[in-house]
Amino acid sequence: MILINLLPHREAARKRQKEQFYTQLGLSALLGGIIGGAVFTWYQGQISIQQDRNQFLTQEIAKLDAEIKDIATLQQQIASLRARQTAVEDLQAGRNLPVYLLEELVNQLPKGVFLRSMKQENMSVLLTGTAQSQERVSELLRNLSNNSPALTRPELVEIVSANAAISGADARRVANFTMRVTLRKPAVTPAPATPATAPAAGKV
Repeated sequence: MILINLLPHREAARKRQKEQFYTQLGLSALLGGIIGGAVFTWYQGQISIQQDRNQFLTQEIAKLDAEIKDIATLQQQIASLRARQTAVEDLQAGRNLPVYLLEELVNQLPKGVFLRSMKQENMSVLLTGTAQSQERVSELLRNLSNNSPALTRPELVEIVSANAAISGADARRVANFTMRVTLRKPAVTPAPATPATAPAAGKV
């Protein structure tokens, strides 16, 4: 006996294929959505972590900026203190300069040379005086050039011969001179260290 299937089997096969296709398409879309959601969540986490890092770096940079400002202020204060210290040291070194200068002039003036005036501008000293002869002035120049540790670079500005009255009637030829010298600051010697006291004899 021969059996004949009169049902539309081709349409049923097409229907099954469509159902399988739509099922696979739905599963693919679901899988793609899951993967896309996972990737989006991962990127969001990375962005959040980077934002936290950026915020931390911003806070640390603000702290460093504040510390840099404090350091700059400290440097200005240190420079100001150093300037004050230098000024005080200059004052201490310069307060004895007039006495130092007079003492040195007394030591270096040869016989027959007399000073009438002395004017100091910073470390330059202008001397005006009278000598019994021009040779005395030359001797003073040599003394200041070679023998004086305090006065250096003597320069004869002017020398003029003149008559000096003596005892009202006699006259003698003298040399009026103007000289410029440079004053050196005296070297500051440190105070000697106090030796340690030796233990008394007989004591342990």
